[in-house]
Formats: sequence, structure tokens, C-alpha cells
Amino acid sequence: MSFLEHLEELRWRLVRIAISIVIVATVLFIFQEWIMNVIFLSMSKKDFITFRLLCEWFNVCITEIPVRFQSQEMSGQFSYAMMMSIMGGIVLSFPFIFYQLWSFVKPGLKLNEKKAARGVVFWVSILFFLGILFGYFVVAPLCVQFFGAYQISGQIENIFTVNSYMSTVLSTVFYSGLLFLLPVVTYIFASLGIITPEFLRKYRKHAVVAVLILAAVITPPDVISQILVSIPILGLYEIGILVAVRVVKRRYKAETGG
Repeated sequence: MSFLEHLEELRWRLVRIAISIVIVATVLFIFQEWIMNVIFLSMSKKDFITFRLLCEWFNVCITEIPVRFQSQEMSGQFSYAMMMSIMGGIVLSFPFIFYQLWSFVKPGLKLNEKKAARGVVFWVSILFFLGILFGYFVVAPLCVQFFGAYQISGQIENIFTVNSYMSTVLSTVFYSGLLFLLPVVTYIFASLGIITPEFLRKYRKHAVVAVLILAAVITPPDVISQILVSIPILGLYEIGILVAVRVVKRRYKAETGG
């Protein structure tokens, strides 16, 4: 294919991606009130499933999250209904989006590279959705609880704008999904020879400290919440090491013919 033919193929794949996002976003926009009340605003209630499980399993009970919401701009609620729908469209269409991008890149790979990347769409999608679930059920509600209950003075009431609330929740959930792609990023960098298992093991202690600091910042000031956030992220780091080891072994066999 010529350069222009490649551009034409890319254009049509981007068109398909855009259409899929618009279709899903339209459906979500139709059910915007239910989604807003049940999916997002429910995080600010003490009976949200995460808070109930924390209370039942670890005896860490949330009595109240003293927060109210408001919209200060004329187009505020409409804008965030649109943003919520588009973000939801991107998340729910992610497997199709990644498949389209992968299908564009795949023909340019060598045979051994295609074999090594077999099932990549499935695994990337699984990791992404696991990250989305982790962000939604763990990280986002703990952030809402912490910032919603935090008061520098009892005379100051927490009345968040819908802009601030939705930005925090949506970005937290989406970035958690991307964070769970860490093993895939490790695989790519290890395949390119940029990182090695030894490098990851060497900086394991630094990673542990960084993760614990991050967890301490985004969670309430209790050890259980910090551990709940830290363990999956550290687990991903360890999986990344195992992935790098496998890549190095496969490369060694290919070079030695063993």
C-alpha cells in the first residue's frame, strides 16, 4: 500500500471509531438521569456498595459524607451530560477502538511479532475494564469520601460544583483503567529492550514507596483504605516483572535457536 492508501485506511478506521463512540454516547445520553443518580451521585452516599462492604468486612463505617452539589453555569449540567456520555462511549467502545487501531498496525509487524501479540485485543480489553471497575468501586468512592468529609473549618460547608465532582470521578475511573495496562506497557518496553527484569527489580522498593504515597494521598486517613488501593497496583508491578522475564527468555531462545 502507498502512503496515501495507508492514510485512507487510517481515516476509515477513525471514522468507524467515531461512529461507535457516537452511537454508545447517544444511548447513554438518553438515560442520563438514571446514570447520573445511580452510577455517579450514589458514590456520595454512605450506603454505596464500597462503603457498606468496608463497614461489614473491616468495621470501617462511613456515617455521613456532608456534601451537596450545584451547577453555577447556565450550560453546566448539559455540558457534563455530554461529557459523561462521550466518556462512557469511549470506555464502553474501548475493545472496538483498540481492535481498529491494532488492525491498522498489525499488517506492518513481522510474523514472530504477530505470534507474540496473539490475543492482545482480548487481554488489553480485560485489563482496561478491570482497571475501570477498580477505579469505580475503590479509588473514586474513597476520593469522594475523603474530600467530601474533609473540612478545614466547621464553618465551611462542602458544596461542590457538578464540574468539579464529575471531573474528579471520571478522570479517576478512566486513569485507573489506563493504569491497569501497565503489564502491556511493560511488555512493549521489554520487547524493545528499553527495560529489563533486572531494572524493574532494582527499583521495586522505589515503586512500593511511590504507590504507598499515592494511596495515602487519594484515600481516607486509615490503613485499610490505603492497603486496598496499594495491593492491586503493586500486583500489576509484579506481573510486569514476570512479563519482562518471559520476553527476555523468548528473545534469548530466538537468538540462540534454542
